[in-house]
Amino acid sequence: MAKNSYRASFTKRFLQMMVKRKNPDEMLEESKKESLEKTLGLFDIIILGIGAIIGSGIFAVVGIAAAGGPESVGAGPALMLSMVIAAIACVFSALCYSEFASMIPVAGGAYIYTYATLGEFIAWMVGWILMLEYAIGYIAVACAWSNHFMQFIRGFEAYLPAWVVNPPIWLVNDYRSAQMLVESNGLDASVIPTFMGMPICINIPAILIIAIITAILVKGTRDSARMAGVMVFIKMAVITLFILVGAFYVKPENWTPFAPNGFDGIFMGAFIIFFAYIGFDALATTAEECKNPQRDLPIGIIGSLVITTVIYVLVALVLTGMQPTSGVEVPVGFLKAPMAYVMTEVGQNWVSGFISVGSLAGLTSVLLVLQLAATRILFAMSRDNFLPPQCQHLHKKFHTPHVLTIGLGIVCIIGTLILDLNAAAELCNFGTFTSFIIICIAVMILRKTDPDRERPFKVPFVPLFPILGVLLCGGLMLYSMQFLTTSTLLFPAWLGVGALIYLHYGYKKNRVVEIFDERKKRLDERKNKQ
Repeated sequence: MAKNSYRASFTKRFLQMMVKRKNPDEMLEESKKESLEKTLGLFDIIILGIGAIIGSGIFAVVGIAAAGGPESVGAGPALMLSMVIAAIACVFSALCYSEFASMIPVAGGAYIYTYATLGEFIAWMVGWILMLEYAIGYIAVACAWSNHFMQFIRGFEAYLPAWVVNPPIWLVNDYRSAQMLVESNGLDASVIPTFMGMPICINIPAILIIAIITAILVKGTRDSARMAGVMVFIKMAVITLFILVGAFYVKPENWTPFAPNGFDGIFMGAFIIFFAYIGFDALATTAEECKNPQRDLPIGIIGSLVITTVIYVLVALVLTGMQPTSGVEVPVGFLKAPMAYVMTEVGQNWVSGFISVGSLAGLTSVLLVLQLAATRILFAMSRDNFLPPQCQHLHKKFHTPHVLTIGLGIVCIIGTLILDLNAAAELCNFGTFTSFIIICIAVMILRKTDPDRERPFKVPFVPLFPILGVLLCGGLMLYSMQFLTTSTLLFPAWLGVGALIYLHYGYKKNRVVEIFDERKKRLDERKNKQ
């Protein structure tokens, strides 16, 4: 009987276990046994939020959202509307995250909240989806950091050795990117070395930044927040400089026609620019490390979202006013680094140089928060027996989940060698939309199943606001699927792999632990009677 109870066969018991929920009180008790150190205050939360949101999206993706990409049309000057739509879609989800984070201040974010409302299987799937958002997004940002770093280094070619400024392409790119460079520049394929017939590409800058971020996170969240604070100050100063200087070069005629591709361009722009908003939900994963999560997390989540939206709209106004994006062929330079490109075009090379520094700072802070969030989710999943118990160990000195942090760093280093970066950003969006939809649904469920639980922060106008969050996120995701063929196929494949892992490991492991706990409880009862 014991053997059958943890075998993943489609029986009534199996279905009951799949929807088995975890009591929030139980989660809070578990967090006290092996608790992460509480080091984050309100200022730290807001800094981490801005650090997570303002990054690769505003420095790179904004150009594609305005002008269009290989599988999508651009929003043109209506990009500011796209940004507002994306922000509104985020706001409803942000309110739901805030309610959960203040009510269940435990590491794990959306994964934990789903476990409390929709059960074991959906919780595992949400955790798996969040790994798509954070881990794969992290790899993509690390490779983008490498590209910006090499662009920055080339500005010093008069002072640095040639091998540093222009190293072999196989040492600063993943294989797919290196292959594209070989083909586009008409180079001999032999410039990429092989080992036993397999091409070898090692993105050294990406590997180094991952190693540095990993070391910082092992040391502790307080040091991570301090580093994020420095990075946020640099990139905010750079963005402010861009807006103030660029305003003098804005040509109002570039804003007409305002929406060259109509609603198709506006909605696709909203989907693409949504990548620039990914990160505020990562704050919820740090709940266990907050000094006052009931007050600070809602303010931090919503505050960082409002601040970044205002900044994004101002950047969109200046950017589309400086560069025509309606009915013209946009240069490749604008698509890769739009802010730096437009400043170079108007002769403000010194501003362009500062923007390169700001890009590096922005990407660094995003890397910091994404890896922080990913490890906290994995830490929560290890508590629920979805990962080996060794993953729960905390560093004796720094009280951080160092095993997970180092392990994730190694996985991401391997990922920089093989990942398709274009599909990565789209897959991150699909993962984010899905987790946002589930969180909006989860808030409504917990209001019904546990109405008396204390909620330091409550989403107003329930169920209207959560339903609007579901409709907006779901609508943008479904609308984009008719254009983004590659990621539309890869996302269900990712879900399928996650379901197989649950059936062959997670489900069985949880049933074994349950049987062990039940036997231990009976033995303890017998001892007490004797």
